[in-house]
Amino acid sequence: PVKTLKKDSAVTTFSYLGAIEGKVNVEIRPQVEGILEKIYIDEGAFVKAGQPMFLINELPYQEQVKNARANVEVERARLKNAEIELDRLQPLVDHEVISDVQLKTAQSHLEVAKASLSRAQAQEATAKINMGFTTIKAPVNGYIGLIPKRIGNLVAKNDNQPITVLSDIEEVFVYFTLSESDYLFYKRMSSDSTAKRLNPNVKLVLADGSIYEHTGKIDADAGQVNRSTGAISLRATFPNPMKLLRSGNSAKILMEQHHPNVLLIPQVATSSIQDKTFVFRLLPDNTVERVLIQIEGKAGKNYIVPDGNLNENDRIVTSGLDKLTDGVKVKPMGEKQLLSKK
Repeated sequence: PVKTLKKDSAVTTFSYLGAIEGKVNVEIRPQVEGILEKIYIDEGAFVKAGQPMFLINELPYQEQVKNARANVEVERARLKNAEIELDRLQPLVDHEVISDVQLKTAQSHLEVAKASLSRAQAQEATAKINMGFTTIKAPVNGYIGLIPKRIGNLVAKNDNQPITVLSDIEEVFVYFTLSESDYLFYKRMSSDSTAKRLNPNVKLVLADGSIYEHTGKIDADAGQVNRSTGAISLRATFPNPMKLLRSGNSAKILMEQHHPNVLLIPQVATSSIQDKTFVFRLLPDNTVERVLIQIEGKAGKNYIVPDGNLNENDRIVTSGLDKLTDGVKVKPMGEKQLLSKK
């Protein structure tokens, strides 16, 4: 059986395993310690920024606010006394009844009282902030992850595990890695001005083998080679309007390179000797000759071969290669004959 070569367009695909993450992944951790009193949301629920999610028992923090407010009132009273003392001493100094040293001492006491009041007011503001932290609100829009804590559990900001993770998945990031050689190829082909450049849009193969309906773009790379793995990390961004993709999913990134007007050689029509690949070309007298070919890539079950040793309309043998040597004469059977025989 022989095949007449024709030029056609082909697509070479490169796939890389990737991990999906939401555009924003926020670990929700308490800013104050206390007993978890209420849980307003459920796992997997969608929340909006500012929406209350958890409530920590606020009674201890209410008492701290009251105590801080009382301290403010005490310091305000001390300030008033310092002002009264200064006003009492000022006429006496003016009439030289007492020395101005006492007046300066009173002025110093007044400044100390003002500073003490400011410190007490700051402590009151801190107490109010801490009480506000007892209600944990969503910092961004997103979906709630697992909630390991339950009502009645003690929570603190130094806990090893967050209360939950909030993911904004309007868009998702897919992180994947390339080897150094693949990265160099990617950079060269991305900036190639010919039709052979890589498609700037990448595809996503989901866990069930289906192709995600939206294409994405590679918009960031690490710029550094991981010395332990020899790989470079890249990031592709995909829209996620139907919320099909979730943080933690795995998928494959597909990059495509288009090859217009190239020769396609069936892989079954090739043989390898050491690191070289050959085909048998049929000469006009139906004898065969072994021809060395260069391979640019794979497209399905075909090799992509540049012009050179083979040309359009050349005929190559596609089967029984182990029985052939240079100069052997064969009886060619075309594709139509093969079909009718079958």
